[in-house]
Amino acid sequence: MTTFASAMGATSRVFARSRKHPFARPQVVFGVVIVAFWIIVMIGADWIAPYGPLADTGSRLLAPSMEHLFGTDALGRDVFSRTLYGARLSLPVAAAVIAVAVIVGCVLGSIAGYFGGILDAIIMRFADMTMAFPPILLAMAVTAALGPGLLNALIALVIVWWPTYARLIRGQILSIKQREFVESAVAIGASRWRILGKHVLPHSSTPIMVNATIDLGQAIILVASLSFLGLGALPPSPEWGAMITEGAKNFYQWWIAVGPGLAILSIVLGINFLGDGLRDALDVKSRRR
Repeated sequence: MTTFASAMGATSRVFARSRKHPFARPQVVFGVVIVAFWIIVMIGADWIAPYGPLADTGSRLLAPSMEHLFGTDALGRDVFSRTLYGARLSLPVAAAVIAVAVIVGCVLGSIAGYFGGILDAIIMRFADMTMAFPPILLAMAVTAALGPGLLNALIALVIVWWPTYARLIRGQILSIKQREFVESAVAIGASRWRILGKHVLPHSSTPIMVNATIDLGQAIILVASLSFLGLGALPPSPEWGAMITEGAKNFYQWWIAVGPGLAILSIVLGINFLGDGLRDALDVKSRRR
């Protein structure tokens, strides 16, 4: 009897710990499912979509039906298929924006935080000037200067985002480089670059990972916003923001904008839920509560 009670007690403790795990929360599981769904769609759009992104079905401005789940647009293209193919443009571009911004921001922020001096002053002043502008307005100005297109939109958004990661990694490095293990590496004669790459940066990666995950959703919205304004993807690309623009031109055919709008809503919501779970999983203090 005692053995059975002990086993039941151990099982209940394991179950309680699993319920406390950040990734066991329903909203985080929902986020993982949504993100996984869109990744599958992005990879397998050729097999999942019933029509090609540019295929003329012969039925223009047709309301949603069993044959066309999201209806058709003014050129007879299936909105549901175009929404699925849109994941191949919106998601990789947003991911590329965040990846390049993280790399540029971390390199410049690491140099500023670890070496300090005039380099720190110059890099941080550039970051301050960039962050003084509203992100969407600065992105619009840069894209307008470079010309419309997804590549130019990517460059513009990297310019908008790199200061965030530069300041974040700089703050982490200023704190970590004062710790004893860094001072020990200095004492044994390790070079500055070795200390920075092997001892400082690995201990600064957690907030970068969490911030990048959450920013991915914002990047999707900004990429769509630039395309909506005519500064991102150009017709006939099945990009979500550009598709919403087509819906705005055909206001009474509401279904043209609903498909890409729901796609943006779902993926951003899923990424935010996933980012919250990642933050809680990597935050030691939150796991101890």
